[in-house]
Amino acid sequence: MSMIDPFGRDISYLRVSVTDRCDFRCTYCMAEDMTFLPKKDLLSLEELERLCSVFIAKGVRKLRLTGGEPLVRKNIMHLVRQLSSHLGNGLDELTLTTNGSQLARFAGDLADCGIRRINVSLDTLDPAKFRQVTRWGELSKVLQGIDAAQAAGLKIKLNAVALKGFNDDEIAPMLRWAHGRGMDLTLIETMPMGEIDADRTDQYLPLSLLRGRLEQEFNLRDIGYKTGGPARYVEVAETGGRLGFITPMTHNFCESCNRVRLTCTGTLYMCLGQEDAADLRTPLRASEGNEMVAQAIDEAIGRKPKGHDFVIDRRTRRPAVSRHMSVTGG
Repeated sequence: MSMIDPFGRDISYLRVSVTDRCDFRCTYCMAEDMTFLPKKDLLSLEELERLCSVFIAKGVRKLRLTGGEPLVRKNIMHLVRQLSSHLGNGLDELTLTTNGSQLARFAGDLADCGIRRINVSLDTLDPAKFRQVTRWGELSKVLQGIDAAQAAGLKIKLNAVALKGFNDDEIAPMLRWAHGRGMDLTLIETMPMGEIDADRTDQYLPLSLLRGRLEQEFNLRDIGYKTGGPARYVEVAETGGRLGFITPMTHNFCESCNRVRLTCTGTLYMCLGQEDAADLRTPLRASEGNEMVAQAIDEAIGRKPKGHDFVIDRRTRRPAVSRHMSVTGG
């Protein structure tokens, strides 16, 4: 089976936000005083596994767990173990994106469940600046988590949000550090999602500009490498490693979008940059069978939009999408 949207794109990648909670409060992602969902509104781990199983039966081949921070969800490894049973039986890859704060605790278990690679969000290697951008985070814990993950045999890709005047002068040394440890690095443009305390028009840094700066120091060669996500990759001649660019603002990637996003409440977003969504919790709980859920998924895929509407409104300074990134999981 397969899920084909109105524009002929095969939807084979599901991102699942298992919680909207996080132990960081990154300035570009959340307000410091966040109000999170009450636990009663969340799907149980068993319900999340059931929904994921329906998606796998309908053609999903790659599944990524996200948050908030997925590893702060209580008993999260129970869900990981259940989902890992689909590996080789419909599911090609199970992975997750994490801020790294809990990796030292969970890295071995993740590897034992068949996870082979993960993404770690890391915007700076300066401890003081790390605390500034995350508000609550400790860089040393993240670095310990990276050490533990590599020791467990997990392949790591670092994700860094490019922030003008904050970390743009760190990208070159971060690139050398990451590639020196065998990790890819992907740069991401900040996206206008959710009300935050800062002004995103001041933070926004086009990656086309940043790439131009890097090319004064490195030889970058475009390559066709793909991980299933939206990043466009180059090979860095001086390091032999890969550098990715995710550019929702300057060069969107919608034409090849193969992704949908499921929240911890059972809401399905067909596009990160659109508000249209489908309720899967109601049909999930209405019957012990999965036919109503499958029908709801088909209806939702049938209205997946061609692309997002990300813009930064410089007049009102309000986000293009009202929900925070942690709701949909990136």
